[in-house]
Amino acid sequence: MEAKTQAKFRKILLDEKQRLLSNSRSAIQTELSLSQDDLPDETDLAASEVNQNLVFKLRDRERQLLIKIDQALARMDEGTFGTCESCEEAIEVRRLEARPVSTLCVACKEKQEHQEKVYA
Repeated sequence: MEAKTQAKFRKILLDEKQRLLSNSRSAIQTELSLSQDDLPDETDLAASEVNQNLVFKLRDRERQLLIKIDQALARMDEGTFGTCESCEEAIEVRRLEARPVSTLCVACKEKQEHQEKVYA
């Protein structure tokens, strides 16, 4: 992969990482700061718990994406970014533009998804 293209993806990944970290910081301050005294009845408390569970799920997805971003940055440092982990062919740039943390080319990803359906 060309150095210019790789630099573009590095910037995209670092920007996304920064955005996720900023969201997490603001979420800690705003979304998780309710006390039970702010909720007058059990219905409000239940709704708040459902909301907090959703927030936790979203934050967990963001945490997993942060791990994938760090792994993609490590692959850049190793010189393997943009190479399919399965067939070792180049991952299409359009796929990386859509999902820069991709580790599989489209064909290998489709095979993986098919196997998951068969063995699920």
